[in-house]
Formats: sequence, structure tokens, C-alpha cells
Amino acid sequence: MQEGLDLMPQIRDKARELLTSGAVDCVIGYERASDGLTARPLFAYEPNDVDKLIFDQTCAHNLARFLVNKRDSTVAIVAKPCDSRAINLLLAEKQIQRERVYVIGVVCPGIVEATWGQIGDKLQARCQLCREHTPLVYDFLVGEPPAEEPPAEPYHDVAEMEAKSAAEKHSFWAEQFARCIRCYACRQACPGCYCTECFAEQLDPLWVGIRIAPMENEVWHIIRAFHLAGRCIACNECERVCPVNIPLSLLNRKLEKDVLELFGFRSGLSAEAVPPLATFKKEERLGMSE
Repeated sequence: MQEGLDLMPQIRDKARELLTSGAVDCVIGYERASDGLTARPLFAYEPNDVDKLIFDQTCAHNLARFLVNKRDSTVAIVAKPCDSRAINLLLAEKQIQRERVYVIGVVCPGIVEATWGQIGDKLQARCQLCREHTPLVYDFLVGEPPAEEPPAEPYHDVAEMEAKSAAEKHSFWAEQFARCIRCYACRQACPGCYCTECFAEQLDPLWVGIRIAPMENEVWHIIRAFHLAGRCIACNECERVCPVNIPLSLLNRKLEKDVLELFGFRSGLSAEAVPPLATFKKEERLGMSE
């Protein structure tokens, strides 16, 4: 975990400078959780608060999720590479203003698997597949960008699922969705789920009922996955917070793979790029009948 310890003084100094000068109202970062081992979000409003700031390989949360709630303030945010893709998504979709967000980008060594009171040595699955180790958008960069490495193959498990028969796929996902308790933790952790009223709460039309049943669960997960098609930035926060361990990233990366193959598009790489399912181009051909 030494990588993160080396980065903390730079993060704290920049945060203190921004708060002392009044350049920002709040710094969103990480602090040590009450178990003394893992990390949790920190909202620093005073210069003295920045002494709590940390950064290490337990800083799992995608802090960009909080930016929409702070859109009327000027804030600084500590952002890993996957978090920076979420920032680009929110900028592209006009949910935040660039001049109101100061990005303290952090070169990420990868986040390890950790639970309350216990830290493992293995990198999280998203970090094993990660293709960006340096933030894509930042105002101040902490850490040295690593040497270029061949990108990992991010879709090997998706390809294995695609090779199964329709009956096998249905059986697999039926089993997964049957465990869902509809706590909506996946939605709450997702930086792309920022609607003031979710379709799951709508009464007219009623997309999803209040009962927790297999068919209701399927509707919830499938509609949510399609709402994220071309928008998911693969931070895997939905899967990390799921209390029943549904492999939601497998579903999301299937649609990410399809969008990449059909449109050559990956979400969050640029704040100017419009998601392909949010626009229409006459020259696009998807191999379907006219």
C-alpha cells in the first residue's frame, strides 16, 4: 500500500490550498473508515479537515457519484482514472459544469479486494481489466504515469457467456436475478444513475411493481442495463455494493462490448463525445434490414 502513502501529502497540500483560498467550497476525497483499515468518502469543508484525507489501494468508491448533488457548489474531487471517466460522462450529459469542478487526478495503482476489517492482496476484477491508469481529465495530477502496458482483454468472460445457448443464458441470469432483494444499492452507487425519479418508482406507467419476485427483478435489471448502454464507464461500483453478489458487471460489459463493436465507442473517454444511443447518424448501418 506504499503507493498511496506517497501520494497523500500532495493531495492534502492541494486540498488545503483550494479551501484556504476559497477556490472551492468542498473537497470530496477519502478518509480512513472506522475499522482503521479501509476507506470511505470524506467531504472536507474546512482547511483543517484535509488532514483526514488519504489515498491508498482501499479507496474503492467512485466519488463522481456525489458531484450531481453538489452541482450548485464549486468543489474539488479526488479522482481515479475510472472516476475521471464518470466525470467526463456527467460533463457530456450536462449534469455538471467543468468550471465548478476542480479535479485532483490520481494515478491509480489498482484497488484491492477489501471487506470490513480485512484487506486482501488481490486486485479487484475491474482493476485487472483496467486500460487506463492515469486520469483522463484533471487540473492537478498526483503520481507518475506508468509505462504503457498492453491492455488487458476485458471481455473474455463476456465471450464465454455469449458462447452459451439461449437456454443456458436464461438459466444463469434467472438464478442471479432470483437473489435480488431490490435494495437499489446498484443504482445508488452508479454515477450514471442520476434521474430525480427512477423508472422503478414511477406509478404511471408502472414498469416495476413493489413485490420482490423473479419477473419483477428481471425487468428492473434489464431496463437498468439498457439505460446504461453506451454510458457505463465500467467502474463496477454496482457489483461491488450488491449485497447478494449478482455479477452486474458481466451484464453491463456485454452491452459495453456491443456498443464498442457497433459504434467504436467507449463511454467517458471524452467530455465532448455524445453517447451513440443518444444521437442518430444516417450513415450508420447496423446490419439490419432497412
